[in-house]
Amino acid sequence: MIVVLTGGTGGAKFVDGMRRVVASDELTLIVNTGDDSKWWGLSVSPDIDSIVYVLADLLSNERGWGFKNDTFFCLRTMADLREEAWFKIGDRDLAMHILRSKLLAEGKSLSEATAEIAARLNVAAHVLPMSNDPVETRIRTAIGELSFEEYFVKRRYQDEVISVRFAGGEKAKPAPGVLDAILSADVVVLAPSNPVTSIGPILAVGRIRQALRETSAQIVAVSPIIGNAAVSGPAASLMASQGLPVSIGGVAKAYDDFLDVLVVDTIDEEKGRLLEREGPRVFPTNTLMRTQADKVKLAREVLSQVAQFAGAAHR
Repeated sequence: MIVVLTGGTGGAKFVDGMRRVVASDELTLIVNTGDDSKWWGLSVSPDIDSIVYVLADLLSNERGWGFKNDTFFCLRTMADLREEAWFKIGDRDLAMHILRSKLLAEGKSLSEATAEIAARLNVAAHVLPMSNDPVETRIRTAIGELSFEEYFVKRRYQDEVISVRFAGGEKAKPAPGVLDAILSADVVVLAPSNPVTSIGPILAVGRIRQALRETSAQIVAVSPIIGNAAVSGPAASLMASQGLPVSIGGVAKAYDDFLDVLVVDTIDEEKGRLLEREGPRVFPTNTLMRTQADKVKLAREVLSQVAQFAGAAHR
């Protein structure tokens, strides 16, 4: 079984490649819920939706989030009614939030609601929220503390980040199936997601990081940093706020207690050789996913590295 920890647009792109090279019943996705929020009274799970949509071949490639070919009539009407409209939810996307909210109101857990939505969209891979308990990523800035979506979407990540915390993470329990998936996996892959706000909330949930240290699976991370910059989004400033170097070394440091292999871009090949002396094995390849072929090639090469080192001592 292949287990992928994922969140954000980079994670969704990587999962799009993985779903094309791994049988659906062999693929389990553990998804960040630190971005979850209430919007217009509805329960919104942005990263879960992106993963379900990509597995159902419904994700908008142009935006990297939301339904493809969506319309925005409701959003425009809410703006006309003087309601907040900075969170750009499309009409088809809105239907998912209505359904999720309905299922939760009926007493289902987030895991159960996610499984039901995935089944209705004919998604065969296993999609697991990191936790059924609320965990909220909070960004401390000079203007005060913001939710992740306020920082990322409303204010377009322009504020200097002072610190990041995961409210509720210390009390949250892993969702059913999460620990079993990690402990029984053949391979665990950390997608090229933001180490702080996409993977960080998952690792903040009780016992998940411990399970990664305990599993016999090979653990591979794909770096979202190329050179000294993030491929996209605010990963660089968020890493710096956590005292992590904005480099492949910073990514390795974020995962240093469980990581076996770090996949980096060819630009960082020389840095990788230096890092390998005291850190994980490093494999350079093209990590930019501009096309569908790029996504598939990266997924294949990640799995090839695991096969190459099969049987090697784990950490």
